[in-house]
Amino acid sequence: MTLTFDQNAYRNLLAEVTPTAIETEQEYERVLQVVEQLTFKNNRTIEEQILHKLLVILVEAYETQNYPMDESAPHEILQHIMEASGTRQADLVGIIGSSGVVSEVVNGKRSISKAQAKALGDYFKVSPSLFI
Repeated sequence: MTLTFDQNAYRNLLAEVTPTAIETEQEYERVLQVVEQLTFKNNRTIEEQILHKLLVILVEAYETQNYPMDESAPHEILQHIMEASGTRQADLVGIIGSSGVVSEVVNGKRSISKAQAKALGDYFKVSPSLFI
């Protein structure tokens, strides 16, 4: 089954959100809220996926300019995503390994393999590169 891009649906989403280059903290907060809603929405449409990608690019551009950060370790990124999404270590058992493996990965005692990074990316709907 191939899904087709619906320009009218996308136009309606754009009109609703009105994405522009983010210049203020208030605009950043507004766009971030939409990004979070789309990130955790189940069964996003193609149009919502494309809008999500666009908004993430705008948010990342603003954050890079206004919140330069040191690189975070992959396990720290995992901890943050788990906290933000309400995910517990037990939820990752079977996805990236046994409870012992999950504990070691989450606490930074074991590095995240490429296969685990892909599984985490699929699970959290983010790029696996965050965990490598």
